[in-house]
Amino acid sequence: MATIVDVARIAGVSASTVSHVVNGTRNVNDETRARVQEAILRTGYVRDAAARAMRRSRTDSVGLVVSDTGQPVFAEMIRGVEHEASKHGMTLLLANSAEDPAHEVRALKALAERRVDGLIIAPSAGSDLAGLHAWRKGGTPIVLLDRLGAKNVDQVGVDNIEPMSDLVSHILDHGHRRVALLAGDLAVATLAERREGYLQALAAHGIRVSHDLIVTGSGSAEDTEAAAIQLLSRPDRPTALVTASTPMAAGALRAARKLGLRIPEDLAFAAFDNLPFGDLFTPPLTTVDQPGAEIGRAAMRLLLRRIANPKVRPSTIRLSPTFNHRGSCCVQAVDDSVRPAPTSRGGRTRSVPTSKRRAGTNPKG
Repeated sequence: MATIVDVARIAGVSASTVSHVVNGTRNVNDETRARVQEAILRTGYVRDAAARAMRRSRTDSVGLVVSDTGQPVFAEMIRGVEHEASKHGMTLLLANSAEDPAHEVRALKALAERRVDGLIIAPSAGSDLAGLHAWRKGGTPIVLLDRLGAKNVDQVGVDNIEPMSDLVSHILDHGHRRVALLAGDLAVATLAERREGYLQALAAHGIRVSHDLIVTGSGSAEDTEAAAIQLLSRPDRPTALVTASTPMAAGALRAARKLGLRIPEDLAFAAFDNLPFGDLFTPPLTTVDQPGAEIGRAAMRLLLRRIANPKVRPSTIRLSPTFNHRGSCCVQAVDDSVRPAPTSRGGRTRSVPTSKRRAGTNPKG
């Protein structure tokens, strides 16, 4: 196996110059850099990452654990994390907890054994947050992704309560009074927040809560489909349906199709979460979309900040989702290219650009 000395001999430079080219630790003139790179190609030299990590007490790698890599919004978050990590020369190690706290713990242990420089975690339902704090106190930098609520920890997610309230208010403003919510597993912080937004919209419109119109459960597409079929088969079925995630939206749409319900003529429909190609459905789907990639990038930036300065004060960042008014929640939909915001309580119109952020404690550094 070729060594750094072999590369230096062929390039006609010192071993330290080769090291600077390989590791980017010092500027090297273009001609010398070209000779070193050609020598690397000729010898097949590969940097010993393990040895370098031992010297630097760093592995230039980060771990990411999400609850469901198959969900489109998590796929976008993963892409954002990887993009930002790559920009800083770091490798991303990915694990899927499958909403299983025990599997999550095993994944975290496996990543710790690989000495990752930090962890980004979207906690599973029922996750032991006390355990996560123990990891952090042990010296491992941690950032929570998507599912927020822990104290004294860096975290990045999206606004849930007000956007869901606005989405439900938008449907109520079209005359619907029996609006059902497929809420999913309320042990998941984001889903609990979205239910709170639903309740706030009903209260703002003076509508009494019918708890039989709030459907909880695992939140999987299959379980949601079965629950939605029961809900929509009732004589007093709801006239509008809102779902709190992409899998639940898929299950609800399958249920409506099996029952022969037309959207929006028989059932108004809207979803909170990223439904890929929602504009290609017939009718196009009204959605609240999260800026998944930007959430991922922001999480990685917070982690890099924490790695560089372990004593910096924790920061909470919530990004704003985008409302897409399309044809599934009312018979006449506006031009989607306008992308209007829903009408909030009191008749006020609120825009929701994806670039807006509301930060908690977010000091410089």
